This record gives sequence, structure tokens and C-alpha cells, in this order.
Amino acid sequence: MTLDWHGALTAVIEHPLFSVGITLGAYQLAQALYAKTKLMIFQPLLVAVMMIVAILLLLGMDYQLYRANTQLLILLLGPATVALAVPLYQNIKRVREVLFPTLITLVVAGTFATVLGVGIAWLLGAEHLVVMALAPKSVTTPIAMLVADEIGGSASLAAVFVMITGMLGAMFGVELLRLFRVVHPAAVGMALGMVAHAIGTARALQEGDEVGAFSALAMSMMGVMTAVALPLVVAMLS
Repeated sequence: MTLDWHGALTAVIEHPLFSVGITLGAYQLAQALYAKTKLMIFQPLLVAVMMIVAILLLLGMDYQLYRANTQLLILLLGPATVALAVPLYQNIKRVREVLFPTLITLVVAGTFATVLGVGIAWLLGAEHLVVMALAPKSVTTPIAMLVADEIGGSASLAAVFVMITGMLGAMFGVELLRLFRVVHPAAVGMALGMVAHAIGTARALQEGDEVGAFSALAMSMMGVMTAVALPLVVAMLS
């Protein structure tokens, strides 16, 4: 009896646990690499994505199959994002003390971040589809994809822009803020949360609970503001 190695390999690759396994394994290896080196270029999410892409290309695995097999992890993205509110709850007293200036900062800075990204893309001659996909780049993926689709952008491109924004924010955000002598926990946390959403909040938590709390607040409010205001603004300007 001859063993069909190709068939056996295909069966293993197409099994949902294989996709889940390589995803979790790649992220754990990336985490270990970052913990050992502490180098920005080894940001865990970036390294994990590169590893997964390399594995998919090496095995000739279709991305749509990989995405379908990792639906369980995608479903867990929502509860994981909500769990980032825990440090916010733990520091709610501190948040209340500076609530008014925090809200003003969120409105002004959040609007500026959105307008700046859209404006640069427009000036560079980007297509309308790309410009609208860039608009919600600073919120979490589920919100960004829904908003982009509603305002005439590409949901897939929006997801890519969100990931790139988050990774760049996590890699360089804290260092850039230190370079400009921005060290206040609330300011650092809000900057990371508004610009780099959940990935930035995860990075903020490494700087301290108070930083993580303000980052979670900024991420949440930025998501709400984008989901509510952006479609209305686009509709009025159309």
C-alpha cells in the first residue's frame, strides 16, 4: 500500500487547526523574539504577519482558505478588544479628573488625524476608493471595514491600512513622543490610542496601567466618533 504524501499534506494544510496553529505559533515566536531583543523592527505583529505570509507562500496555501480556517480567532478579536477596557475601569478616577480636556483633545486630534491622512492621499492623486479606505485608518479593523464600505471605500484596503497604522504606531509612537518630550501618561496613552488603536493600546500597556487606560479611552472614543461622524460628513460633502 502506497502512502499518498501529497494528499496527506493537503489534508493537514486544509484542516482548520493547522491555520490556527501556525497563527498562534508565529505570534508566540515573534513575542519571544521581541522580548529578547527589544528592537522596534521586531514588533511582534509585524514579524508574525511576515512569518505567516512566508508559510502560506511556501506551502502554496490559498489566503481565502487560511482566512476561513481562522474564523475562530477573528471572532475572538471583538472580546479581546473589549478586554482592553479593563485598565480604563481600574483608572476611572484618574480619567474623571481630566475628562473635559481629554474629550476636547479627542475631538480636535481625532479630526486632525483623519483629515491629514485623507488630505495627503488626495493631494498625491489617490483614487476615491483609496482615499475613503484611508479615512477610518485609526480605528479597529471591524469598525474601519464597515465605515469604509459605507462611505465608498474598499473594506479590504481599510483593513490593510489599519494594520499598517497600528504596527507603525506601536513601533515608533512611544519613541517619537519621547523625542518631543511628551511623557505625561495621559498624553502618551491618548496619542497611541487615537492613532494606533488596539495595537497601540497593547503597546501603551507596556508603559504602565495609566497609559493603557487613556489609550483604551482614546481608542474607544475614536472608534465611536469615526463610526458616527465620518459617514455623516462624507454624505454632507457628497
